[in-house]
Formats: sequence, structure tokens, C-alpha cells
Amino acid sequence: MRSVTDTEREMRMRRLVALVADPVRRYLNRRTDAATADDVLGDTLLVCWRRLDDVPDDALPWAIVVARQCLSNARRAERRRTRLIGRIIAIDPPPAAADDNPATSTLDGTTADARLTTALAGLRRDDAEILRLWAWDELTSPQLAVVLGTSANAAAIRLHRAKARLKQELLKSDNPTGHVSHEEGSTDARR
Repeated sequence: MRSVTDTEREMRMRRLVALVADPVRRYLNRRTDAATADDVLGDTLLVCWRRLDDVPDDALPWAIVVARQCLSNARRAERRRTRLIGRIIAIDPPPAAADDNPATSTLDGTTADARLTTALAGLRRDDAEILRLWAWDELTSPQLAVVLGTSANAAAIRLHRAKARLKQELLKSDNPTGHVSHEEGSTDARR
């Protein structure tokens, strides 16, 4: 068996970074703040370098799984920091401040993005995650299967069911986007 030279290993890593860095960054940016996303991307690429020989041919789903695990680690660390801050605040509370930002609301207090965010929040975590992977990260059913650790058929079925649940969540809201309620569009002929 031929030994891989450092130059060949470096070239393989460069190709891998070119392939996965932007999609993984987008995946992370949708799930956390920019600074954390950059840190987790760095951790993900470090894992890719260390495990370069284990990276499969379809590297993107594998890299997303790694990024997901690194993000979980970062979130655990953040929870520990938050608990520590909570203890400090209990001892020495900061002054209270009001948060009134009129730029974040609309006339009726909702936006389509807010409705979608609320609908996603109303779903089970697994349903919301598969929808984000499909819609935002543009993964196919076989790629979803790798990320989720299931078969492509099971991933396709889970995606279909998650879409149906999201539709139901969106329909629960009082005024679905693009729909006119009967009261708004009707006229009384007896007047």
C-alpha cells in the first residue's frame, strides 16, 4: 500500500474545504450567531483534517454531521457559561433596561418570517431540523439519510411528514400569508 505524502494530503484537504466550507457555514449561520458559526466551522474543518482518511466520497452530509456535533458541543459550553452568568447576576444584578425596538414589528405585529419561525418552533425538533436541512441547506433525500442516520426512503418519508406538519402549524395562525379571510373579502348584499 502506497503512503500518502503530505502534499497529497494537503491537496485533498483543500478540495474538501472548497466543497464543504460554504454549505457548512450556511448550515451553521441558520442555527447560531455568526461568531459561534465561525468557531464551529473551524472546529468542523479541524475534525475533517484529523479524520481526512475517513471522509466519504459524498463529503457534505458527513461534514454537516460533524458540524452538528461541534455545534452541540458549543451549545453545551454556552449553557455552562449562561449558568455561571446566572449565578453572578444573582449576586450582583445589572440595572434593568427596556427593549422597545419599533423597527422589528409591523402594523399587525407579525411578519411572514415571524409566522414561519413560530410554526417551526411549534414542530418537534426532529421535524424542524429535517425541514431546515432540506429547505435551507438544499440536501437531497440520500444526503438527508446520511445526516439523520437513516435510509433514503425513511428520510423522504420523514421529510414528507414534516412538511405536512409544518403546513398544519401555518394554518393554525389567524391570518395565513396570502389568504384573505371571509370577513375581509365579503360584502353584505342587504345593505
